[in-house]
Amino acid sequence: MTPSTNRRGPVDPAGAESREVLIPPVGLAGTLRIPRHAKALVVFAHGSGSSRFSPRNVAVAEALSGEGLATLLFDLLTAEEEADRRNVFDIRLLAQRLIDAVRWIDSDPALARQKLGLFGASTGAAAAFVAAAHLGERVGAVVSRGGRPDLAGDALDRIRTPTLLIVGGADHEVIKLNQLAFDRLKGTKSLVIVPHATHLFPEKGALDAVIDHATQWFVRHFDTPKG
Repeated sequence: MTPSTNRRGPVDPAGAESREVLIPPVGLAGTLRIPRHAKALVVFAHGSGSSRFSPRNVAVAEALSGEGLATLLFDLLTAEEEADRRNVFDIRLLAQRLIDAVRWIDSDPALARQKLGLFGASTGAAAAFVAAAHLGERVGAVVSRGGRPDLAGDALDRIRTPTLLIVGGADHEVIKLNQLAFDRLKGTKSLVIVPHATHLFPEKGALDAVIDHATQWFVRHFDTPKG
């Protein structure tokens, strides 16, 4: 556990504490948000060209916090690694960073007891699929927003974790990729298409729909009562 996790961070009006953390072994910067009496923790994997400050992922994380779920948003690459565009699409590397984050979580007695979920967007969703296949029963639920499951390869065939795929209705090529991935998933699964939404869900009400579906999925599979 890094020293930064020992310092209490600010507490928002909803009673959630935020901490700036560093994820070993390379010291990736992240924000850990823990509501009072949190019963689960969701780790985020952003898409290419984004970071832990992705406004879409931050919005989802805030909604999950309001439902009593802790969240971890962190940078999957160092600044030096981001300079090489090949790393942005290196799904194996990104998945390993997620696995490292889970190992860091499990090294902290206060966090290791938490049920665990993964939320991935775009290429980050592919990394989440690969990580979920590796981590097995440690992951209780996965949500993909506009994901690229085709980049996860054979990992899709090994996933039995409850998985929700959310795709924009106007994101036609990604719909096809998600439908193919859906057929390969072995566990509880659902595919939701948000009408008229494009890849980044900028349309009015589109991100709200993503938030609603993702929150319901995590709450249901973590057996965490709402409110």
